[in-house]
Amino acid sequence: MGGAGYALESLEMKGFSWKNKRVFITGCTGVLGSWLTIRLVEEGAEVIGLIRDLVPKSYLNLSGFLARINVVRGSVTEYDVIERALNEYEVDTCFHVAAQAIVGIANNSPLSTFESNIKGTWTLLEAARRVGRLERIVVASSDKAYGSQDILPYTEETPLKGLHPYDVSKTCTDLLAQSYAHTYGLPIGITRCGNLYGGGDLNFNRIVPGAIRSVLTDEDPIIRSNGTPVRDYFYVKDAVTAYLTLAENLDRSEVRGQAFNFSQERPISVLEMVSKIIAISGKTHLKPNILGKSLEGEIAHQHLSSQKARALLSWKPQYSLEEGLKESIEWYKRFFGSRKNEQRARSRE
Repeated sequence: MGGAGYALESLEMKGFSWKNKRVFITGCTGVLGSWLTIRLVEEGAEVIGLIRDLVPKSYLNLSGFLARINVVRGSVTEYDVIERALNEYEVDTCFHVAAQAIVGIANNSPLSTFESNIKGTWTLLEAARRVGRLERIVVASSDKAYGSQDILPYTEETPLKGLHPYDVSKTCTDLLAQSYAHTYGLPIGITRCGNLYGGGDLNFNRIVPGAIRSVLTDEDPIIRSNGTPVRDYFYVKDAVTAYLTLAENLDRSEVRGQAFNFSQERPISVLEMVSKIIAISGKTHLKPNILGKSLEGEIAHQHLSSQKARALLSWKPQYSLEEGLKESIEWYKRFFGSRKNEQRARSRE
């Protein structure tokens, strides 16, 4: 079972093919960007990836797919770089997923977050407007753009009112994308996803990769909070299919300029998530280590309704939470295993 089979069926039904499409991806070495880039290369697209810093441990690099794309070096905030790339590579599709995506970093360094997430978005969209050739643009917003709300789940009609730095940056990203779609007619679709997880995420401060690393090293996973915050957890392969599905439908007037929630629609607490990772790993002798700290700048409870995406895009997740976690654990097993083998080889030199 998996997202690939569903996506291929969708493409055949619609007669859409990514073969020879010229696709520009910002943030292509991030977790989502890596999986999205790999999928598009496999589908036959000509991918152009924007890379600010070389990330040797990114999944895109480790997989060998970095060598199979065209690389543009620069920042998403550099207008001349973006406009040149869109023009010279005759880009017809853009996935704007570059962002400073770590809430803790955003709280500690708001200016760099605003620069990357807000200025980066208007830079990309203005370049796309000036070039005038793009047929589809997908902009990554977030469930955090909604801020903290009393009524759950969030629907697309829920007001956008982020208050903390990361949330504000995504509220602004979302509104900028809506502005360029409705004022200038750019073919934009906006994604608002739950908390992404999956292989390739090496930020071990996040609960899923952190807990998986702990169980694989036979240590009790650490929960910094009291374990009660509730989230949607969204497997990266399902996210890739969601992004592609939205892009494929941007020729429809009822889809252009619209935002769509994408999630598993199975909200669970942090403690439940960690307990599930322990159970799936088979390390049932381990127990969550709950620190009970108050996490500043974190929203206590949030989850999404994906009814609009189901109805308008005929989209639904193809992986259960358990399936996504099982695949993720296997990915990290291979990752840590290859690192150990590499270290052993070096020790023999």
